[in-house]
Amino acid sequence: MQISVLGAGSWGTTVAALAARNHPTTLWARDEQVVCDINVDHQNKSYLDGFTLPDRLVATTDLADACLTADVLVVGIPSTSFRQVLEAAAPHIRPWIPVVSLTKGLEMGTRLRMTQVIEDVLSGHTAAALTGPNLAKEILAGQAAASVIATPDMSVAAQLQEVFASRLFRVYRNHDVAGCELGGALKNVIAIATGIAEGLSVGDNTRAMVVTRGLAELTRLGVAMGGEAQTFAGLAGMGDLMATCMSPQSRNRYVGEQLGKGRALQDILDEMNMVAEGVKTAAMVQDLSKEHGVRMPVCSTISQVIAGEIPAHRAFDGLRSAQHEMDKD
Repeated sequence: MQISVLGAGSWGTTVAALAARNHPTTLWARDEQVVCDINVDHQNKSYLDGFTLPDRLVATTDLADACLTADVLVVGIPSTSFRQVLEAAAPHIRPWIPVVSLTKGLEMGTRLRMTQVIEDVLSGHTAAALTGPNLAKEILAGQAAASVIATPDMSVAAQLQEVFASRLFRVYRNHDVAGCELGGALKNVIAIATGIAEGLSVGDNTRAMVVTRGLAELTRLGVAMGGEAQTFAGLAGMGDLMATCMSPQSRNRYVGEQLGKGRALQDILDEMNMVAEGVKTAAMVQDLSKEHGVRMPVCSTISQVIAGEIPAHRAFDGLRSAQHEMDKD
C-alpha cells in the first residue's frame, strides 16, 4: 500500500513517519530545503530538528507525483489553505481512495469541518479524520500515545488503523466524525485561555477551572452541532484538550501565554513558523455559539481578547455568577 501525506509541518511529518514504518510513504512539501533535508539527512530541520525519520520516507515538491500512486491520501494542511491544496491535488487523485484529514480547525467563511471540505472537493471519496492528544515530538521520541481514526465506514476505519498504528502508537476507531473533529478544533480556543492563565501566573486553580469549564462548553456546542456527548469525554475531546492545555509544545497555549505576558498578537504570530488554529477558530466559535443558542463564556472572552476588544490581563475578571454545574448554559 502506498501512502501519501500532504503537508510537512511537525504533525504531517510525524504521521508520515508513522505510516512509513508500515508502508512506503511519500511526503509532499512546498519548501525545497525541507524536501532535501528529509531525502538526504532523514530530518525535517525546519520543524522537528534533531529527530531522525525513517529511511524509506521520501519527500517531494511535486504535488502530482505525491498523489498519483497514493492508496491512502493524508492531508495535514492548515485550514486556511486546505481547500486550495486539495483542489490542486484533485486531478491527480485516483478514484475512491480514502482521504484522511490531520487538521484541527474549521474553514473560514463556510465554517465547515475538514472532512466536509474533503467531501465537497472530492465527492465519492471516504473522508476520515485522525485526531487525539498527539504531540509530534513526543511521538517521534518513542513515547506511547493514542489517537482516533474517525469515519462512518468502520471497515475503512479498520484498514486505516493498520496504516498508522505501531507498538507505541495505538489507534482507535470512532464513527462520530463530527464530534471528533469539533473536539479537535474547539479545544484550541480553550488552550489559548489556559495559556493566558499561565502567562498571567494566576495559579493552578484558575487553570483547572478553565480546562474543566472549557470542556463543558465545547461539549455543549459539539453536541448542538451533531456530535455525541461521549466523544468529548474520550481521546478526541478531553484527551486532546488536556494535552493541548498542559504542554509547552502546544502552539495555541503558547499564543495565550505570550498574550498573558502583554505581547501583541501579531508580533506573536509573526515569529511562529507553524499555525495556531485557535486564533482563527475563536471568532467562528463565538458565531456558532450564538447560532446554536449555546452560552460559551470562556470561548467568548478569548474571542474578545483575540479581536483586541479586551486586554488579556482582564480575561478572568468577568466570571459570571455560577449556576448548577450541570446546567446547559
